[in-house]
Amino acid sequence: MSDTPPPVDTSPLPPADAPSAVWETVDHLVRWLDGASVLPPEQERLLRILKLSEEAGEVAQAVIGATGQNPRKGHSHTWDDVHSELCDVILTAMVALRTLTPEARQVFEGHMGRVAGRVPRPLSGD
Repeated sequence: MSDTPPPVDTSPLPPADAPSAVWETVDHLVRWLDGASVLPPEQERLLRILKLSEEAGEVAQAVIGATGQNPRKGHSHTWDDVHSELCDVILTAMVALRTLTPEARQVFEGHMGRVAGRVPRPLSGD
């Protein structure tokens, strides 16, 4: 086995201004990760799911740093860092979902619709 990394796709990513563009970017990332992986597919899937825990821990670390709750480190992060870490969690979850199913967009939109359907809507004119 060669130590040379796989070739990198340098084609431009679609603009993230529409839901389909977001999912196209997720598809691109999954293809890139799949191409770079040397692990069996089942192990790769499990590790992408576990990656969520790592990213969630980074959110917690950023919140602790933004609020200065670690006396040894003080204010080590900003709320912009928290925003960035939350985006990493969202993107990591999307990649994990897409790794599990090619129908990730439909699965997510269906789930989001069910969750939104449980939230009461204001009466007209409110």
